[in-house]
Amino acid sequence: MTRHRRHFLVGALTAASVLLISGCASANNTPAGGTAALGSVWPAPPAGDVIAQGTVMDVDGAVELCLGAIMESYPPQCSGVPITNWTWDDIDGSENSGEVTWGAYAVQGTYDGESFTVTEEPIMLALYDPMMAEDPTGGEPGEGEEAELLSIQEELPDRLGEGLLGSGPQDGWLWVDVVWDDGTWQDAADAEFGPQKVLIRSAMREVSG
Repeated sequence: MTRHRRHFLVGALTAASVLLISGCASANNTPAGGTAALGSVWPAPPAGDVIAQGTVMDVDGAVELCLGAIMESYPPQCSGVPITNWTWDDIDGSENSGEVTWGAYAVQGTYDGESFTVTEEPIMLALYDPMMAEDPTGGEPGEGEEAELLSIQEELPDRLGEGLLGSGPQDGWLWVDVVWDDGTWQDAADAEFGPQKVLIRSAMREVSG
């Protein structure tokens, strides 16, 4: 069982218990219409390559791709997705302190739900110029009340486990950053909370073409 799925099981059980006690959901934690609640289903790994921007952290040979927060220590610290085949050969832009080597890159490869395998040469973020992502809100404010969005936000760590990178309310929306979503979590959030309240953003994005 992967570490993501272990957290998913704990999160799903915890969220279900809270909802049952509060009387806000049915016994199987399923929204109206029979759609699965957010966190009770897990996105399938991407079929092809994905690309992500983050910090590659190498601690004595154990390499991770950190897509969320970085602790501002020296050397910095973070927790991310293990990279199976990283090499620093011919890669610029890294720093080193003791047994720690790190750098910020756009990294392309495959993701199996647990680890990342690099398939293309990484690009330093300082030199990376991606296309501007489309605004998923269409410029429209969300329909969530602040108290409701904060309540949802409090449940996210238990529901999404290590798949969660961060979240925050803005303009009636709760923006939720995750490691990977193929639309599964967005569909679940829309069904459970309404289509104008929660926006799931995947740090890993499928490579087009």
